[in-house]
Amino acid sequence: MQAQATQASPVLANASQTQSLQAHATALLRISLGVMALAHGLLKVFVFTVPGTVGYFESIGLPGFIAYLTILAEVGGGLALLLGVYTRWISLALIPVLLGAAWVHAGNGWVFSNPGGGWEYPVFWAVTLLVQAGLGSGSLVLSRRFA
Repeated sequence: MQAQATQASPVLANASQTQSLQAHATALLRISLGVMALAHGLLKVFVFTVPGTVGYFESIGLPGFIAYLTILAEVGGGLALLLGVYTRWISLALIPVLLGAAWVHAGNGWVFSNPGGGWEYPVFWAVTLLVQAGLGSGSLVLSRRFA
């Protein structure tokens, strides 16, 4: 009986380590996505400026209020992802923003380094948000209750 308990311990310890590693990897993805979303939102505020962003959205045929919604989604969503708040819902809510960005850049070709940026980066980002929604928050969250 004692031999069986000793043999099971490494298996349980390994499973626990794997689970912990997966939680940390999930958190790393979440935090990276949060930083990226926040950076893009703040770029629109501090570099392009809000009026400049509104003007750009209007120049490509979108209503100006969509610029405000995009900035709010990127800044608010980025902060929520950083904190691990409602990660699944926030990740899903940001996907249309990235698909919109892919639509804007679709005429520039596949590679995002093309002049005007291509569509592969926003599509990849949308896929990673979908993966994050499936994985949840992982570790390092503000509160498990709101994760």
